[in-house]
Amino acid sequence: MTTATELAALTGLDVTYDEGLRETFAGDWQGLTHEEIVARYGEQYAAWKRGEPVRRGGGELETEVADRAAPVVERSADKLPDGGTLVVVSHGGTIRTTIGRLIGLPSSTWEALGGLSNCSWSVLGETVRGWRLMEHNAGSLPEPVLGDDD
Repeated sequence: MTTATELAALTGLDVTYDEGLRETFAGDWQGLTHEEIVARYGEQYAAWKRGEPVRRGGGELETEVADRAAPVVERSADKLPDGGTLVVVSHGGTIRTTIGRLIGLPSSTWEALGGLSNCSWSVLGETVRGWRLMEHNAGSLPEPVLGDDD
């Protein structure tokens, strides 16, 4: 919420909160370090890293996160005027699963998108063929790329 508030202060726009964009609930993994998770939940962690559907610590599946977050983005994008821009602020896991769902990747491959560093962003655009990932884990504004699918 802090990131969205700072952006709102710079742009003069309002922040709208949607529970669907919250971070992944990781059950018993919540609050543990990477080392603690591996030590306590080694096989579960290994299965998750292999791309298997795992309820980390009894929490949410990545597909469940995408089920709640991707529709928020789609509904919000549908309300934009032509040429409008939607900024979505969330946590890295939620952003990664939402991007994976929107661009049509199989859920077992979402990890390939990699993490999202603090204060970095991803840029998606809608084309005639659907959503396109234009930039990921970025720290600078993208240059437009001309293509044949406008």
